[in-house]
Amino acid sequence: MVPFLKFVIFNSGRPPLPDTGQWLLLALNEKLPEAVVEILRAHIIGLHHYLMLFIMLAFSVLFESVKAPGLGLGARYMFTMAVGRLLRAITFASTILPSARPWCASSRYRIPGHPHRWAQKYYVPYASDANAIRQVIERDTAYVDTVNYTADYHPDWGSMSFLIDFLRPNTSEGSSWYSLLKKAGGGCNDLVYSGHMFVAVLTAMAWTEAYGGFSSVLIWLLVVHSAQREVRERHHYSVDCVVAIYVGILLWKMTGFIWSAKGGTGDSRLTKLGKIQGRLLQAAKDSDMDEVRELLKDVELGNQESPKQGPSKVMWLFASGTIFFSLTIVILAFTWTSDG
Repeated sequence: MVPFLKFVIFNSGRPPLPDTGQWLLLALNEKLPEAVVEILRAHIIGLHHYLMLFIMLAFSVLFESVKAPGLGLGARYMFTMAVGRLLRAITFASTILPSARPWCASSRYRIPGHPHRWAQKYYVPYASDANAIRQVIERDTAYVDTVNYTADYHPDWGSMSFLIDFLRPNTSEGSSWYSLLKKAGGGCNDLVYSGHMFVAVLTAMAWTEAYGGFSSVLIWLLVVHSAQREVRERHHYSVDCVVAIYVGILLWKMTGFIWSAKGGTGDSRLTKLGKIQGRLLQAAKDSDMDEVRELLKDVELGNQESPKQGPSKVMWLFASGTIFFSLTIVILAFTWTSDG
């Protein structure tokens, strides 16, 4: 993600928002035993660990550890991740919140000493004056004259000139949009919601659906530990972690049609038994064991044939298409941007 804070320099000097989650953790540091506090502070698990867990989960179908197909689980994870990242980008670009680490922008980027021209016109005149805010609400127009605002440096980037408003280059770094874009390492405004927590929640949801049991409880405890550490170390506000958790859970539930349910075969068998229950009871009353065997044989044959029918093919096509599309986008990105 491009350094979005360069778009609005005024946030670099703003104090962080009040966060009750941060206050709670600081209060717990005073109440809990020192050993517990050290465990809460420890870097037990990181983003790359959650991604490794997902890779292990997707390929564990080869070792018959989870129900096939693993490719479907991988496609569901990637598809859910893509939807979640899109929603996240829309969310944090909609309202610009000050970073929980006020020094972030000045330590990472060379930022112009004045706000972006849009901020100079639409934000700065109305940022702190209550009467000005009241008037802009009543008039519904930017009434302050800002014709003589400070302009940014505008290099000739051709068709990529639209990036100037976001990257805000200076004279020493404006020769190539590509070289400047490669330096982007994430924004310094608060990015609602937490991307790290979103990955952690998706991994936990996938693990819970595939395995369940005690191991899933352990994964969710690690997710909670990661959430409090994100807040404790001021990488995110508490709201970013809370929203990431319920968005991850809801999105995973919404994409449940991609991977067949774990107990699908058992449910199908019960359904078929329910349909022949009357005939089965009648055959048992008549002591007709041949009829009982035939009915049970039909149920078993139906379960063996069901995996070969339509839904499995649709799932495989979707999974293959998702992975092929992802790899194609990656190859095109490298090809189109390799020469700058």
